Amino acid sequence: KMSVPDYMQCAEDHQTLLVVVQPIGVVPEESFFRIYKRISAVSQVNVRDSQRVLYIRYRHHYPPENNEWGDFQTHRKVVGLITITDCASAKDWPQTFEKFHLQKEMYGSTLYDSRLFVFGLQGEIVEQPRTDVAFYPSYDECETVEKRIEDFIESLFIVLESKRLDRATDKSGDKIPLLCVPFEKKDFVGLDTDSRHYKKRCQGRMRKHVGDLCLQAGMLQDSLVHYHMAVELLRSVNDFLWLGAALEGLCSASVIYHYPGGTGGKVGSRRTQGGSLSAEAGNRHRPGAQEVLIDPGALTSNGINADTSAEIGRAKNCLSPEDIIDKYKEAISYYGKYKNAGVIELEACVKAVRVLAIQKRSMEASEFLQNAVYINLRQLSEEEKIQRYSILSELYERIGFHRKSAFFKRIAAMQCAAPSIPEPGWRACYKLLLETLPGYSLSLDPKDFSKGTHRGWAAVQMRLLHELVYASRRMGNPALCVRHLSFLLQTMLDFLSDQEKKDVTQSLESYTAKCPGTMEFITLPDGLKLPPVPFTKLPIVRSVKLLNLPTSLRPHKMKSLLSQNVSTKSPFIYSPIIAHSRGEERSKKIDFQWVQGDVCEVQLMVYNPMPFELRVENM
Repeated sequence: KMSVPDYMQCAEDHQTLLVVVQPIGVVPEESFFRIYKRISAVSQVNVRDSQRVLYIRYRHHYPPENNEWGDFQTHRKVVGLITITDCASAKDWPQTFEKFHLQKEMYGSTLYDSRLFVFGLQGEIVEQPRTDVAFYPSYDECETVEKRIEDFIESLFIVLESKRLDRATDKSGDKIPLLCVPFEKKDFVGLDTDSRHYKKRCQGRMRKHVGDLCLQAGMLQDSLVHYHMAVELLRSVNDFLWLGAALEGLCSASVIYHYPGGTGGKVGSRRTQGGSLSAEAGNRHRPGAQEVLIDPGALTSNGINADTSAEIGRAKNCLSPEDIIDKYKEAISYYGKYKNAGVIELEACVKAVRVLAIQKRSMEASEFLQNAVYINLRQLSEEEKIQRYSILSELYERIGFHRKSAFFKRIAAMQCAAPSIPEPGWRACYKLLLETLPGYSLSLDPKDFSKGTHRGWAAVQMRLLHELVYASRRMGNPALCVRHLSFLLQTMLDFLSDQEKKDVTQSLESYTAKCPGTMEFITLPDGLKLPPVPFTKLPIVRSVKLLNLPTSLRPHKMKSLLSQNVSTKSPFIYSPIIAHSRGEERSKKIDFQWVQGDVCEVQLMVYNPMPFELRVENM
């Protein structure tokens, strides 16, 4: 049973060759990933003397049990292994080389070729020419890494091409072997291998397999022909699991044709061949035949190249964008019949969602995602649950379901601090919780809540704020607790019951005893700034009034002798505009007559919204 799903899978991964890059012995992590980054940059190689392009998918970790599903879908098969090792002295070399062979045995049955990159070794061993080993004096002196990888990929292509040609040619008289997935092997013991039903099943599965090989070898048109034939053969014998795979192959090849920019999110990262898909261009795709290179920039709103859409209509083998989704639905319904194919079903759902996201069909995408949520895999570890919910959240975000996305991200956050984890990750939990805020129309700036109408569900927002407070406490940051609690009290006051008001203020009191609240910004490690929270509602000020001084102390304006003479003979002309604007200014000011140095009083009318007495100790 394949147990580890790859949530990042997309339809175009079906055309890739899988290469695993691993360290042997003790290799510094930083050095390994530096080389890994350079290797994985070589992800696309043009085949010499032809228009074909090979795509490579690199992984630094791949579960061997997933490799056993390589016959079912060839992009799951590890065909290349690159190992990286540190070797300082010649006496360590035999042991290092032995380890390389052991590593190869792990994926042995499926490997087309492998390489060993040795860093640090010098001397006569290095001078012996070998194809499968490359020696470099250090991690800084290895300019030829990329060139070596290109040669390695070329050797993978030679093996792939020979396998494709070998299996595609119909050797009449030869028995076609029956390809199986791991859990089927025991079911086929003692079957009549001469019956027509059995032969058709063998033929159908092999056709589907050849379709996979053609797709990997950059022959899109051929793969479509093989997949269609496989679908007919497998449908006639009710071989549902493999029929699902043949339908998914059809979907993948059609997606690669329609969406040259890819569906994985990094738009325009792939350059694809359109293949000669029109009848006029010749029905067979020959190596070296002219291929259409579609420019990802020339796409219309639904992601399809406008000029080629008529050509696609004539290409009877390529599915239309609507058919792609129907065939995905059908394939997923067949996978659902087998409990051991849970991972395949889940990944197919994710691939379909990525395609629907590009087609802007959000409601249908959400149905596929809903299905993915309920697919039962084995007991997942906490780490895998976090990954699963985070990816679901990301996919919901992509189709514009922001609140649903926030819901799953919040579950992922809770999973980071699950009781079963020996060292709960409260920092990760807090970070994920912060990321859910926009989905729940929540910001951490009190100014956003002073505009009158409240946005979002207050009950959910309060729960989220309480969770932020709890995570802050578990991170050992009382200042954050005070800030979040103050914010909760200030912005959610209208929604708190009397009991909740008491509870929140008691918590706030106990936190401020350890760490008084401030009016400074709090800067989080990732650079986010939390603004201060002024309590403008505790208490609520209803009116402000300046009291006049007693009559005996009130100042009086003296009329000067000078002003009496001037007023009658003033040369200034009356302007209603000035008078009007002055009147406005006057209305903004409070009318008062105070005297410097005297005791003067202000009267405030305040209202206490709390169910208990408020002590104002500082004004």
